[in-house]
Amino acid sequence: MTPEEKSAIEERIVDMLRTVYDPEIPVDIYNLGLIYNIDLHDDGELKIDMTLTAPSCPAADFLVEDARIKLESIEGVKNVDIRIVFEPEWNKDMMSEEAKLELGFL
Repeated sequence: MTPEEKSAIEERIVDMLRTVYDPEIPVDIYNLGLIYNIDLHDDGELKIDMTLTAPSCPAADFLVEDARIKLESIEGVKNVDIRIVFEPEWNKDMMSEEAKLELGFL
């Protein structure tokens, strides 16, 4: 995979993550700041570190599975490994300005 191809796929990954919503929050997981790391290998292996707004989030399984299904549909992505991590602990400062505005934090 060329650097240009990798960059284009990474853009599609971010775009796809912006379509995954927590059912209880009207903001996508990317703009919520739940995605900590996106690591796309040249062989198409995709590793993502993400967190949750709370460790006991009832939508955790839904969010991970929705993200995995959508990311696996991207041409050039062969395998998706999503790890749930809690370091650093998520807080509202991790949200994008757009998300803060949508949720009334600005």
